Amino acid sequence: MGKDNGPGLPRFFWRRRAAMHPPRIFCATIRVSMPDFHVHRLKDPQRQNFRWAPHTSGLTIVKPNHYEKREVVHAASPYAAWEQLRQSGQPLEVGDLLEIGEGELRICKYIGFEEARWFIPEAPAPAEPAGHAVT
Repeated sequence: MGKDNGPGLPRFFWRRRAAMHPPRIFCATIRVSMPDFHVHRLKDPQRQNFRWAPHTSGLTIVKPNHYEKREVVHAASPYAAWEQLRQSGQPLEVGDLLEIGEGELRICKYIGFEEARWFIPEAPAPAEPAGHAVT
């Protein structure tokens, strides 16, 4: 029968099977949709305050009037956008934001990117009518 070359089957079995079913090469184009990252640059006066503030981990609340919306970057991740901007000569600095799509924010910190949200002021409570007296 011949020498075994597999789980209890003779060698000629494996040769014959390979001849009947040649290996197929699978080629496909993988298209990954890369999101748009809108870059918001922190204004210089606020940048100094941010740099010297103690580090906090987790969610960071940011005010829209402290930022200027600048360029749009197409990249696979925030770190890919960071690398692309670094190579373009306009690197992200500590305190800058990347807005992914519509509303998801990532802030650039010394340790990497963390989640951020825009500051939304609370609506003032409705005032009581002045004509009613409480007795």
